[in-house]
Amino acid sequence: MKSQTKNINTPAESGEVGLNRLDSDLITILVKDGRASFADIARQLGISRAHAGARVNALQESGVIELFGAVINPEKLGKVVSTFLDVQVSPVALEPIAQELADCKEVVSLYIMSDLKSLHIHVLTDTTRSFEAFVHRHLFNRPEILSIESKTLLTRVKHRRGGARL
Repeated sequence: MKSQTKNINTPAESGEVGLNRLDSDLITILVKDGRASFADIARQLGISRAHAGARVNALQESGVIELFGAVINPEKLGKVVSTFLDVQVSPVALEPIAQELADCKEVVSLYIMSDLKSLHIHVLTDTTRSFEAFVHRHLFNRPEILSIESKTLLTRVKHRRGGARL
């Protein structure tokens, strides 16, 4: 009888990294304060400074931590109009339009959705007039754009910094 093997990707094969409780707690600290020193992390986790440094370095090398950066409050820079767009695009034009929009300074985030014809876009501008100029410049009068839904943020209730919650 032949043995049957299941085709199961291990975390290493799929690019996923399994996190233990210490790593999850360390990431939570860094999400709250990306400038936390190894000494601060060590003190909070009850480990040595060297161990904290080694774990942060390992998480960077594995790609779990992609970068350390500043979180900027757009309102302090005058970017008070936060608009979310759902744009339906002819599938043949999806990637070129996504790249063009991703290169725009007004676009904060852009996602290609699972239906392979929709873009979900977050746009930040200083006024509704500058938002209107953005859509006229990049979206209106283009036959490859099939439809646009636009919603402007009224109130932020919860905001995630630093990626997914673990």
